[in-house]
Amino acid sequence: MIIAIDGPSAAGKGTLARKLAAALDLAYLDTGTIYRAAAAKMLDAGADPGRDAEAAGQAARALVLAELSRPGLREENISQAASQIATIPSVRAALLDLQRDFASRPPEGKKGAVLDGRDIGTVVCPQADIKIFVTASPEARAARRHKELLDRGEASIYARVVQDMEARDARDSTRGAAPMKPAPGAFVLDTSALDADAAFAAAMKIVAAHRPSSPARKP
Repeated sequence: MIIAIDGPSAAGKGTLARKLAAALDLAYLDTGTIYRAAAAKMLDAGADPGRDAEAAGQAARALVLAELSRPGLREENISQAASQIATIPSVRAALLDLQRDFASRPPEGKKGAVLDGRDIGTVVCPQADIKIFVTASPEARAARRHKELLDRGEASIYARVVQDMEARDARDSTRGAAPMKPAPGAFVLDTSALDADAAFAAAMKIVAAHRPSSPARKP
């Protein structure tokens, strides 16, 4: 079984995807981490994620799964850089096979996978058995991200978080390569008024009603 979880930042898709994978004993891949890892490689080399498309493509092609566990990938500067390089077609092409391979051949003998990102249901795994688009109001998402940054001990100004989030949403939804949008047949889950447990319960109802009885299809 392949489950595709898409949606904007701070909507709760990562937490939801991890909980679903654990409950269903499926492999889990945060595809945003792939882009963060590639962006971190660029920043380490002193390249500009917003201008150097060639360096971005090289970093993506050289990426290995072991690099997804490096510390600091959720720092805000890396997240912003990841959003920038995600608009580059050569980067997306380089990372597409890695994501599809994970979905079709889950590690550790798992019988399926949960992938979360922004184009899983539309591009990476368009034949996923279940597609969920997780969203929330801009205010709710900004408040969550602001709290997350403060909890990590990072300086955060709410107004700046809102501004950065709006800019990232604009890049993700209008980019020429795989823009963020609900996939055909996706279930839209609004988590504005839901905590993590309530969102998980809602998603599990979707899975219970629509999970396949046959082996997982290839993405």
